[in-house]
Amino acid sequence: MTLLKVDALDCRYGLLQAVRRVSFEVEAGETVALIGANGAGKTTLLRAIAGVHRPNGGRVELDGVDITTLPAHRRVGLGIALVPEGRRLFPSLTVEENLRVAASPRRPGRWNVRSVLDVFPMLQQRRRTPAASLSGGEQQAVAIGRALMSNPRLLLLDEVSLGLAPIVVDAVYRSLAGILSEGATVLLVEQDLTRALRVAGRVICMLEGRVVLEGAAAALDRDHVVSAYFGLRKPA
Repeated sequence: MTLLKVDALDCRYGLLQAVRRVSFEVEAGETVALIGANGAGKTTLLRAIAGVHRPNGGRVELDGVDITTLPAHRRVGLGIALVPEGRRLFPSLTVEENLRVAASPRRPGRWNVRSVLDVFPMLQQRRRTPAASLSGGEQQAVAIGRALMSNPRLLLLDEVSLGLAPIVVDAVYRSLAGILSEGATVLLVEQDLTRALRVAGRVICMLEGRVVLEGAAAALDRDHVVSAYFGLRKPA
């Protein structure tokens, strides 16, 4: 069943067109990695799906319902949660307070403070620590946990590994694996090609605002993906 449908989406920043007639679908329970070099339009696309950036053309549908003009808070109520690039935590609030601020009584589900801390054990002893005092990996875990607190149907993850040491990224992805194994629907922006191909069932590669390659991760040749990623040659 198709949960998310993006149809001919255009996004601009003034005269700059960041996303150019992008179309794709995400099935319920699927993990899709959105890859591409800096400036490819990945973050803008995620922001448009989340309702943070209003598109200039095209449609976004959730479970068959057109949500293109809905504001971000209405989309959260429908089950879309964004983990933004840079985490965007409340620095003076504790871990637990950052989690509770996103709880939605209108969207019941399995995610609450206890279940989030169970998935991210690195936060167990830090629950009363201000977010400003956390390491980068801990902050990323809180950002993902905060999104889960709304019990989303669709989880949008923007640059999970950005700025983190490899050993920290491994720890975050180990926790994330438990979430994915439960059948969560995830659209993941990731610049680490190896990790993206490993965690996702399907990969969409963007270049200069356009989709230039799409396919099952297991069926894609890495050299072909790298070529599409950097625009070295036109994909066959």
